[in-house]
Amino acid sequence: MIPPLAVALLYKEKSVFSFFYTLAIAGTFGALGWFSTRQAKVQLRTQDGFLIIVLFWLLFSVISALPLWIDDTLNIGLADAMFEGVSGITTTGASVLNDVSGVPKSFLYYRSQLNFIGGLGVIVLAVAVLPLLGIGGAKLYQSEMPGPFKEERLTPRLADTSKNLWLIYLGLGLACTLAFRLAGMPWFDALCHGISTVSLGGFSTRNESLGYFDSAAVEMVGGIFSILAAVNFTLYFVAVGRRSLKPLYRNPELRFFLLVLAIIVAIVCIELYRSGMYGAEDAFVHGFFLTSSMMTDNGLAIADYAKIPSHTIMLLLAASFFGGCVGSTCGGIKALRFLIMYKQSRHEINQLVHPNAIFTIKVGNAPIQDRVLRSVWSFFFLYVLFSCLFIWLLNLMGYDMVTAFATVAACINNMGLGYGETAAGFGTLSDAAKWLMCAAMLLGRLEIYPMLILCSRAFWRF
Repeated sequence: MIPPLAVALLYKEKSVFSFFYTLAIAGTFGALGWFSTRQAKVQLRTQDGFLIIVLFWLLFSVISALPLWIDDTLNIGLADAMFEGVSGITTTGASVLNDVSGVPKSFLYYRSQLNFIGGLGVIVLAVAVLPLLGIGGAKLYQSEMPGPFKEERLTPRLADTSKNLWLIYLGLGLACTLAFRLAGMPWFDALCHGISTVSLGGFSTRNESLGYFDSAAVEMVGGIFSILAAVNFTLYFVAVGRRSLKPLYRNPELRFFLLVLAIIVAIVCIELYRSGMYGAEDAFVHGFFLTSSMMTDNGLAIADYAKIPSHTIMLLLAASFFGGCVGSTCGGIKALRFLIMYKQSRHEINQLVHPNAIFTIKVGNAPIQDRVLRSVWSFFFLYVLFSCLFIWLLNLMGYDMVTAFATVAACINNMGLGYGETAAGFGTLSDAAKWLMCAAMLLGRLEIYPMLILCSRAFWRF
């Protein structure tokens, strides 16, 4: 709460009290909790790691919503505040605020900061900079990191791994901020968009998002850094350590992600030009930016996003389920899982043609274990199942299928751009729909399993 409080003081805004009260409330309860348990020696089990992850995210969601709910100038209810807070901390970027441009600067910065903190994970940050927790961080880290290969580390010590990830993350955020400034943005807008872009959060300081600036340079910066933020951060660490780009272009997941991205960019650019909305140059700029933003689940948009042909929007909404690479700040199912499923599908075809042959499924030179295959297909099934469930529930509440599909895609993929009734924002949703989409955002951010594990009998039996 201290940085946005400082921004409120700088611009002499009344919102300073909202951040101060939240700081006092959360700080008091946190201090009491720490003081009462500081002598305890805890050895976490796997079950404890999952429990703490879910409780932390629920708690941080509530804390994130507090200043928004307390502040009189925003004048929003509890459901709206929770939706905005959850959207920020899960890097979704979906907003219920009708006039973002009129919001105090401290809250504009605060929303982007929520994106930034949630981007690489609150727990990874805690393990990196708060060693006074004194608990086994490995279990928390294993539960927090996205993707099927949760046991991998970059360095022998977990704290070193987390610090290195955050150094890379901070460096990318600084580079993006400077790039936006050089592209013509004022410093405040550049900072807010820089940290929300590298987190793939998508919160903007303007109602029209990046479209407000009407600048090809700004959109190209947004598109390029969306792609950079969708790359597995461990690849950056290895590339920097070896002083070579080979780890990047040799990575099969990254190559697969860039191939799919290039295909969809080409389709969208052609369709934007073919529709007559833009000339060739504008169609390329808008198509590249919008595809990069939506496919990586960033959610920054152009001004007339909702006027794009509906079949193109539907393609982009479907692409948001693809996401980026594991170990990045993106949402969605992730490229590696799609690559594994593609290879297994091809394996099944070959096996049917040659029943007696022995095939091995590999990603690069690494064979894929059966446990990983089961995990990937199980996750894919659950992801599709919950997406369909949320779409049906929104449809049950009275929303048409286009609105329901787009809203669920925006929330469960942590992408933030709706369509239909939610094209201009999510404030039109009922309170029940907002609470439902809060659950979708948290499920997507935690990749479903941690929350499902807490609902299983097996978890509470031992």
